Amino acid sequence: MTIRLQAHPWHGIPIGPDAPMVVNAFIEIVPTDTVKYEIDKASGHLKLDRPQQFSNVCPAPYGFVPHTWCERRVAALAIERTGRAGIVGDGDPLDVCVLTERPITHGALLVRARPIGGLRLLDRGEADDKILAVLVDDPAFGAWRELTDVPRPLVDRLRHYFLTYKDLPDTTAPRRCEISEVYGATGAHDVIRAAMADYASGFPD
Repeated sequence: MTIRLQAHPWHGIPIGPDAPMVVNAFIEIVPTDTVKYEIDKASGHLKLDRPQQFSNVCPAPYGFVPHTWCERRVAALAIERTGRAGIVGDGDPLDVCVLTERPITHGALLVRARPIGGLRLLDRGEADDKILAVLVDDPAFGAWRELTDVPRPLVDRLRHYFLTYKDLPDTTAPRRCEISEVYGATGAHDVIRAAMADYASGFPD
């Protein structure tokens, strides 16, 4: 009997033949989740990372792009665009938010997404870009091709979430995350290509 094993979401699922224009995205959490799930890198299963302790919840389905890795090339791109030295990659697959009109009720699923922009986020000196994409064939958002197509309040909501999602209340400590740049589709494609190259170097097999 042939034993069929489920593919590892990071290593066993292809990014897609049309990358970086259209990519596969593995969704980890959705806006209704009250706990934060993330992929366990060793097993490929979703694990509970932490309860969402405060009212800040992710505004869109959120996960990562398979066969990407944020390391040397992603960091070099952040250094080039920000003019800052000492930035390193965060060592994770590339994060992606997928905008869709349709409610997605649970994570641990694969969708096809079209990158239209991104947030160049720095988390204590680590490059942690957030690619913004739309669900392919989404009836309301599927025609969007650039971040400028997205209503500004929705972009602001995403910016606010990622600026504050790691902050604790009642603290005078400096904000942990900052967004140095909001970029469009071309910038998103550049980051995805860099993350694909980092993955090819780090995981050649």
